[in-house]
Amino acid sequence: MVTTVEGGLAVPAGWAQLVLPIGLVAMALRPRYRALAFAVCAAFVTVVSTGESVQLGLAAAGLVFVSTCEDPARRPWLGWAGGLAGAFGALAVALLDQRGLYEQPIGFVTVGYLLAILFRSWSRGYALTREAGELRGQAAWLEQRTNLARELHDVVGHHVTAMVVQAEAGQFGADPGAALRAIADSGRTALSELDTLVVHLRDPDAAIAVSAPPRLSDVDELLAQPLRQQGVTVRVRLDPEPGLDEIGVLTIYRIAQEALTNIARHAKATTACVELVRIGDRARLRVSDDGIGPPPAPTRGSGLLGMEERVRARGGSWELGRRPGGGTIVQATLPVAKP
Repeated sequence: MVTTVEGGLAVPAGWAQLVLPIGLVAMALRPRYRALAFAVCAAFVTVVSTGESVQLGLAAAGLVFVSTCEDPARRPWLGWAGGLAGAFGALAVALLDQRGLYEQPIGFVTVGYLLAILFRSWSRGYALTREAGELRGQAAWLEQRTNLARELHDVVGHHVTAMVVQAEAGQFGADPGAALRAIADSGRTALSELDTLVVHLRDPDAAIAVSAPPRLSDVDELLAQPLRQQGVTVRVRLDPEPGLDEIGVLTIYRIAQEALTNIARHAKATTACVELVRIGDRARLRVSDDGIGPPPAPTRGSGLLGMEERVRARGGSWELGRRPGGGTIVQATLPVAKP
């Protein structure tokens, strides 16, 4: 027999010896059944404990702790319920034996449960912190991929369009050699930009950057040239003090680049206008043409999506619409850089 001191509850030794093998077998069960098995063991050990049986009280607390930790429920209760059932059972036995009230079993069960709740809270917090770190890393990786795709589209799209325009002009122009030289220059520039971007493919931690950060004057000197070679009259008016930082200038440049490339590809325009002005705490870019205008439901390809992403990243706004009198107008507004 296993008998608690001072004439407490007596149980056959065989029953007490089953607690250990039951716990070992429970390890092979599913978490919910495992928690239930440990809760039953906690109830049994607690009901045979007394105020003087510290070892049994510690064992009961440990079983409640393990049951609560193993419980997959959001609000675990099996270990708590089993331990309390055993504690109140021990209390009832004590009252029947006229040994008075003692709170030790309830105290051991409560301590085991509270420690388990604290451990679960800590482990979940740690898991959430680790998962948040992984998600931040994935988000940064996806953002870098998006930036890379956007830069590749802008660089390749513009230079290839320029090369096509130059090739077509060379077929009918008086100086095919000049057209070939212009194509070669555009190809070298595109290759240089691509080499810079490919560095990011080899090293994802490397910052994405163009080989030569553009200037606003490049809108007139570089971006408008393919249109002019098509015979389109392009007027460029740029505010000398638009209040933009380097990233703002790159954003305006890429939007103007995409808009002018689309004019060269699709608009069939005879005139185009690029205007950048500062209005209060905003810089407004407007690119318009007198071509066929946008379709009723423009397809949101990589170019328009890239415009939206760039403007949204800078906290601005943009719109694509039909120009009064015919043609297309693209307008983007960005906040100026803080002094």
